[in-house]
Amino acid sequence: MFKEQSTKVTQGIPAVLIISLLFLGSVAGVIYFGIQADRYIGHGSPGFSIVMIILCSILILVFGIAFCGFFFLNPNQSAVLLLFGKYCGTVNNSGGLCWVNPFIIAKKVSLRANTFESTKCKVNDLDGNPIEIAAVVTWRVVDTAQAIFNVENYIQFVTIQSEAALRNLATHFPYDAHDDEKIALRSHTDLVAEKLKIEVEKRLAEAGVEVIEARISHLAYAQEIAQAMLQRQQAGAIIAARRLIVEGAVGMVEMALDRLESKGKIRLDDERKAAMVSNLLVVLCSERSAQPVVNTGTLYS
Repeated sequence: MFKEQSTKVTQGIPAVLIISLLFLGSVAGVIYFGIQADRYIGHGSPGFSIVMIILCSILILVFGIAFCGFFFLNPNQSAVLLLFGKYCGTVNNSGGLCWVNPFIIAKKVSLRANTFESTKCKVNDLDGNPIEIAAVVTWRVVDTAQAIFNVENYIQFVTIQSEAALRNLATHFPYDAHDDEKIALRSHTDLVAEKLKIEVEKRLAEAGVEVIEARISHLAYAQEIAQAMLQRQQAGAIIAARRLIVEGAVGMVEMALDRLESKGKIRLDDERKAAMVSNLLVVLCSERSAQPVVNTGTLYS
């Protein structure tokens, strides 16, 4: 397991000035000693000039190779340094021109936040119902050494492991809960998102990746059972609404009877109370407006 080690490099602007001056000086030396060698031909030995020409030529080659050590870093970007396969450290700065040993390979790694949206996965939930689910994962690299050396391709690793974590999460929760105490994918979105983030972050830890947010972006029943589940949801909604209506109607009937008896003006026997309760419940629980009936008889006929 590799761990990131920060290292410092030479600032690019001073280095490019120094190397450029030395390179131009070596070129000027070749020209100068070449002219001196021409003067010695026929008048003496040009040995010293030839040696200096060779030396300046070698310096031109060296400083030419030194130019290969320059590289740019953008803001929020790092570079992993490798010298003949050996990890030499990671460059973390605010960006700009840098210079290192020209034989060092600099692998750039972005530290910016990335957003990945998984494909729609078809999986069975806790109840065995086939569902379609997808998620959006926001992540970024926090350890460049782990991202480069611990996995082959950290971007592909994030993609595959995020989808695997999403599939695993979907099998541990039902699509919809039939009671308030049970955690469901549809009704407890924040809690499910937090669990998904923990699951994805655990899988991506060895790649040096931090998960900023993970949230379900698509959730639906599979097409083969979508219509049946829609009818089931509609039936559940109707039952819940009826239960609320009945509870409210019973409360209103109890209040009406209590108010009538407390006034003391009307006293009803059990039979009349039962009839009144029946009529009030029909009026309050009916889907249609009740039709009024005018009683033209006496109180008991």
